Amino acid sequence: MYNRVTLVGNLGRDPELRYTANGSAVCNLSVATNEKWKDSSGELQKRTTWWRVSVWGKQAENCSEYLSKGRPVLVDGQIRGDENGNPRVFERQDGTWGASFDVNAQTVQFLGRGDGAPGSEGADEFDAPPPSEDEIPF
Repeated sequence: MYNRVTLVGNLGRDPELRYTANGSAVCNLSVATNEKWKDSSGELQKRTTWWRVSVWGKQAENCSEYLSKGRPVLVDGQIRGDENGNPRVFERQDGTWGASFDVNAQTVQFLGRGDGAPGSEGADEFDAPPPSEDEIPF
């Protein structure tokens, strides 16, 4: 069985770094990916999918130091669902429903702004604007 996902999206909030009881660094990222298409009537449609990303070790510390809300990233890792392997379902403030997914990151590449962050050289910025606080489900 093979479980791998590659995402390109924007951070919905600043990274959250913490340390486990044994001293391992873990950084939690909230990443939004967007799809755009025209429906059968020609109307532009947009769907945002939220991903909870966990990054470990030195890479977690780098994410905490160099990333911030709105920054585009490329994440490569494994999808993790709830105890049954399903996405987390939630109700938004406006009454609509959404889902979020957990990803255990193997690598995180910083995209956009060549500000000296590791992996930022020569990358193009993802074209989606950063999400508003109301759009973040967690």
